[in-house]
Amino acid sequence: MTKVHNFSAGPGILPPEVLQQAANACINFDNLNLSLLEISHRSKNFEAVMDNSRQLVKELLHLDDDFEVIFLGGGASLQFAMVPYNLLRTDGKAGYVNTGVWASKAIKEAKMIGSTEVVASSEEQKFSFIPKGYDIPGDLDYLHITSNNTIYGTQMKSFPKTNVPLVCDMSSDIFSREVNGNDFSLIYAGAQKNMGPAGATMVAVRKSILGKTGRKMLSMLDYNVHIKGDSMYNTPPVFPIYVSMLTMEWLKNNGGVPHIEKVNNQKASLLYAEIDRNSLFKGTTAVEDRSNMNVTFVMHNPELEPAFDQLTKEANLSGLRGHRDVGGYRASLYNALPLDSVQVLVDVMQHFEKNN
Repeated sequence: MTKVHNFSAGPGILPPEVLQQAANACINFDNLNLSLLEISHRSKNFEAVMDNSRQLVKELLHLDDDFEVIFLGGGASLQFAMVPYNLLRTDGKAGYVNTGVWASKAIKEAKMIGSTEVVASSEEQKFSFIPKGYDIPGDLDYLHITSNNTIYGTQMKSFPKTNVPLVCDMSSDIFSREVNGNDFSLIYAGAQKNMGPAGATMVAVRKSILGKTGRKMLSMLDYNVHIKGDSMYNTPPVFPIYVSMLTMEWLKNNGGVPHIEKVNNQKASLLYAEIDRNSLFKGTTAVEDRSNMNVTFVMHNPELEPAFDQLTKEANLSGLRGHRDVGGYRASLYNALPLDSVQVLVDVMQHFEKNN
């Protein structure tokens, strides 16, 4: 089988051994002679999957006992509404840092639920940097940030220091670097970048911040209901959760987050060095805010793009075109992408430069 180098921004690349284990489970799960796709989600076999998945999240994020981990459907986009619905008091105020499309969508949802203030934004400069040095009002119910911005290619290298509850959308860089989860009050992430396939969303939330909004809660949107139900208030997305568990086990068994952080740094350094050296390409974001997960770049001469696209196709490089809102190129370097795939991309860029 021809090796394809998968730079897709999401759903993103998964480890080959995880894909094989998942495929086997679709035929015969836990030696039950039944598919994972057809067993009861309330069976002891799947309850073990759910318990292990929650524990792996707590271990990889170093979460203390005040945290509960739940797995839900709806993607991170549903969390744009669930976060303010569960945390924003009817007479309170939420704060948001606007660093890209997904943060903007989260702000839009929050404004429908209650008073919402954008405390900092990079929108006027096309989200090409991460705001810094802004004031954080002390009366906020929470401050919402997005750790990594897939479309524009920026990433928070450090997080705001504040006494208000800190909420973070880590969808596109969770488990890619060491993070002390206890610095946050709520972390959420769609699985389809570094954790698993599309269809599951992880939420890690401090129990102590819940139940204070003053509103009557719809059951399906209430974190406490899902916590009490062990993520099984309704039928959970069984297969995506299982694959997420396998991916977290793969990460843990291969040196954990500290090891993958070193590898991710190598991958990003290799590609950014070539972008900066190569006379045909240039980066699109502030150097100090460059994402290690989503590397965005453009060509000085856009007329060369079709020829470069053909060369990347011949080299089996997939998923490199930039988001439709930005254009150019985007190489997503998620955990499962090997360093040698990045080297192939760099080799192609160098070859293209020599011939143009």
